[in-house]
Amino acid sequence: MKISTKGRYALRMLIDLAEHQHGGYISLKEISDRQNISKKYLEQIIPIFNKNNVLRTNRGSQGGYMLARSPEKYTVGEILRLTEGSLAPVDCVEQDPVECTRSADCATLPVWQGLAKVINEYLDGITLQDIIDQQHERYANDYII
Repeated sequence: MKISTKGRYALRMLIDLAEHQHGGYISLKEISDRQNISKKYLEQIIPIFNKNNVLRTNRGSQGGYMLARSPEKYTVGEILRLTEGSLAPVDCVEQDPVECTRSADCATLPVWQGLAKVINEYLDGITLQDIIDQQHERYANDYII
């Protein structure tokens, strides 16, 4: 499994919104400048989040975007599934029940199911707030005398 640029940029965009959420609506240009991501690329990601009620939108000169929920309500797994689709390491694990004709005799199916479980549990256990807290902790411990 490899996370695409879309998934990585989407996560960075939502972290940026979470970090700056107290300033009201945030323009894509601001996010683009802070994250060094093309505004055009961010414009391609926005419809995914709008369609799934991840963001609140305000049009006009004071317009922009903000998170629809608090940062601790968004998991990395949720964000990546919206942008990447399934996080399953192989196609057959996406199916329930598994439709492969070899599934009853497949020695590797439990391996892929276990990997999918670990991936999903790990990514669903990390929120945007966790990432922000971890980042602040890292910078708080980065001092020079």
